[in-house]
Amino acid sequence: MTSQPGTPPPLALRPPSNRVDPRCRWWWTVQVALVVAAVLIPLLVVALFFVSLLAVVAAAWLLLGIAAVFLVPRVRWSIHRWEETDTAVYSRSGLFWEEWRAAPLSRVQTVDKTRGPLERLFGLATVVVTTASSRGAVRIRSLDADLAEELAQRLTVIAEGDQRDAT
Repeated sequence: MTSQPGTPPPLALRPPSNRVDPRCRWWWTVQVALVVAAVLIPLLVVALFFVSLLAVVAAAWLLLGIAAVFLVPRVRWSIHRWEETDTAVYSRSGLFWEEWRAAPLSRVQTVDKTRGPLERLFGLATVVVTTASSRGAVRIRSLDADLAEELAQRLTVIAEGDQRDAT
């Protein structure tokens, strides 16, 4: 299918070219470790009073948790990507369910930068690009905080300048 003269070419869902900030691996490691600890500690407390199957479950959870702490950040690092062009924002993320997204800048409604407590600790931020899509916002997580600020400002300027109706 070819586009009509004067219309932009259709967006292709393609692999984004930029990696997220390398510090995200530590952020993801801490997230996994907190989840493992949140389950392990109650299991160990209960296993102290009821030494039985729960001790085995706690040991199994600990082994799985150790594996997850080392594997999850590496796998996520290999998957997470982002890119912005003059016409769209692309992102790829996920762990078990990989998600590729492309948001045309002509459909952007808002651009936000968010930072949770752990993200602030590691100097990271998330850019949230909201469109009229029923799938929700495109989130570019694990960016350097300064880069996220620049990206949010740049996307806002581009989106404000592109007042065409994309529908």
